[in-house]
Amino acid sequence: MSYKTTTRRYVLIALVISLGFSIYTATRPSHDYPTNKPGGEVLIVISDGEFGTEIAKDLQSKGVIKEAATFVALANQSRSGANGISAGSHMIQRHISSIQAIEELLDRKRFTNMTNIVEGSTLSDVLKLLSKNSDIVKSSSSLVAAIHPFISNSKNSIEGQLFPASYTFAPKTTTVSALKTMMANFATKSVQLGLSSGYKKYSAYQVLTVASMVQIEGDPSDYAKVAGVIYNRLRIGMPLQLNSTVQYAAGLRGQIALSTAATKIDSLYNTYKYTGLPPTPISSAGELAIRAALNPAVHDFLYFITVKPHDTRFTKEYTQFQDWVTEYNKNRAAGAFK
Repeated sequence: MSYKTTTRRYVLIALVISLGFSIYTATRPSHDYPTNKPGGEVLIVISDGEFGTEIAKDLQSKGVIKEAATFVALANQSRSGANGISAGSHMIQRHISSIQAIEELLDRKRFTNMTNIVEGSTLSDVLKLLSKNSDIVKSSSSLVAAIHPFISNSKNSIEGQLFPASYTFAPKTTTVSALKTMMANFATKSVQLGLSSGYKKYSAYQVLTVASMVQIEGDPSDYAKVAGVIYNRLRIGMPLQLNSTVQYAAGLRGQIALSTAATKIDSLYNTYKYTGLPPTPISSAGELAIRAALNPAVHDFLYFITVKPHDTRFTKEYTQFQDWVTEYNKNRAAGAFK
């Protein structure tokens, strides 16, 4: 049994566009609009893989910049940051300088359709967000048939393998294509973190499953300790008894407490009833949670509970845990978790 409050962070992921800029040296002020007299906003749509010269011409034709060649010359300079411009729909001011145009195209606040996948999201959460994005069109093919998980598993599940971040997509991107982008991001992060090596006797997929529970159950400062508790329980064959797995199965995510009836549902995700790990991850874990699952704290704790927000306690003694449960109940009744 465990209780927690969730801290979530947003991370911007740039879908790098091939710039293909030609070199142009004339960047005199006469080739730019003045920096202090912007006009109204206009929608600039950038397609995935669109060349920089095409972007520049579109900016000029819509009155954003004065000359496409000036924009190209500035974008060619590595310090401009233009290689981070993302596909998607941008609301940009008209009659601005080329350097201002680059800055506004890089400004995440100017995206009209950004999909924020927060840590702890499920596949169901992601699909709901994509359905609300007007740049995404529903795929005609089956998602299960069209997408193969980066880390193979017996369920052929992609749950937990869509890396949490903020994504932008070009108009008419299919749901399958969007999910593949998130999967590719997960694959890159997995390699960087060394997830394929697993942890001790646990495979990469099992570690990912642990990370998905750590993400929901702990605050970032406690992730490694929570991971240690999970591995300690697995080692001695003790049921994990994690609220998060039952909430995942019963569609009760976000609730602080769990009823006694819920702990009796017949589901392999019910870690009160079944020992071992659930059959798949229960959320998309962020980098910190994955690192914790790969590098758990070494201790002898078997129990943990958040008695009030940001006050999570660990013990190996059941009687101590029970005392803390009483304290938690008092705090919850007093509104500490609202």
